[in-house]
Amino acid sequence: MNDLSFTISPEAAGDAQAIERLHERTFGPGRFVLSAYRIREHVDHLLDISFTARIGTLLVGSVRQMPILIGDTPALMLGPLTVEPPFRGRGVGRLLMERALKDAKEKGHAIVLLVGDEPYYSRVGFKSVPKGRITMPGPVDAARVLVFELVDGAFEGVSGVVGPDWSKARG
Repeated sequence: MNDLSFTISPEAAGDAQAIERLHERTFGPGRFVLSAYRIREHVDHLLDISFTARIGTLLVGSVRQMPILIGDTPALMLGPLTVEPPFRGRGVGRLLMERALKDAKEKGHAIVLLVGDEPYYSRVGFKSVPKGRITMPGPVDAARVLVFELVDGAFEGVSGVVGPDWSKARG
């Protein structure tokens, strides 16, 4: 297949339905019982640091970030990150992540957490959270909880329960 030109843009409010359909196709109905989804139930993602990938007008990928707390420490949760299956392996996910992390840092955020495959996410700098440092709601494989420091040393001494940042909860 020929090289494709992707456009990475901030998510717009009008993208919500297309992104939800993408999540439905790629993650299925079981996604709602996952720990990360449980945290997302009450707090919206931040549009200014969430992004879409398109080829022309076709949505082929999305990444979202939402405000969370780790104990009392503000942080972001990255995800879901998803790419339409025919476009995987072309760097779309990596471009979405890099843009999301870059813009989050520019906006003053210090820590990003996610639940995912360490071999994939370590390529952009995510690291395993040391065992016992944090607790997430619901079942989660502790080896899949990863952190990225947007500011060197920001995760040092951070521990506690991960939950939504209720100061940003939907009214």
